[in-house]
Amino acid sequence: MLNYIWFGIILISVVVGSFTGKIDAVTEAAITSAETAVEIAIGLIGIMALWLGLMKIAEESGLVNVIARIVQPITVRLFPDVPPDHPAIGSIVLNMSANILGLGNAATPLGLKAMQELQSLNPKKDTATDAMCMFLAINTSSVQLILPATIIALMKSSASEIFLPTILATSLSTTAAITASISFSKMKRFAVDKEEKIND
Repeated sequence: MLNYIWFGIILISVVVGSFTGKIDAVTEAAITSAETAVEIAIGLIGIMALWLGLMKIAEESGLVNVIARIVQPITVRLFPDVPPDHPAIGSIVLNMSANILGLGNAATPLGLKAMQELQSLNPKKDTATDAMCMFLAINTSSVQLILPATIIALMKSSASEIFLPTILATSLSTTAAITASISFSKMKRFAVDKEEKIND
């Protein structure tokens, strides 16, 4: 479906650019965006290697298990379908911690690792589980206790003025995301999907 959407956007851009005489701007924007995509991808390689390496060290040393046990009362309620000692819980906890601390780039590889672990528990590989949807909702709406460095750099002296509003806004967004995820998972329409998974 996304392929059709992207194709439609590109087609509309080319058509509109041709009719308005701004096809050069469309071409330039496409090239610039491609260069930016490559820069971001290459930049993430180092970050992902670093944090996945650190996570592996944390796993081997038992640190992940210690952190997971500390927040187990919360994770058990949010992710009832995931065993408390499963590696997915450790990845989820570290991802949430990175997001809370404003380490967006660090959270990316941890989030990918968490989804990979959750997928290993998925009986129907082409359908997201409740745990995957809950994790995605929390990851997307994450509470921010520490502002990301990019925001601090942009806001400079006025960064302190948005500290409390940021915490309040992200807390509300996370609460709304968790509530929505739980509500959708209890709907009859999605309960049928669960039954199908069990039958498979």
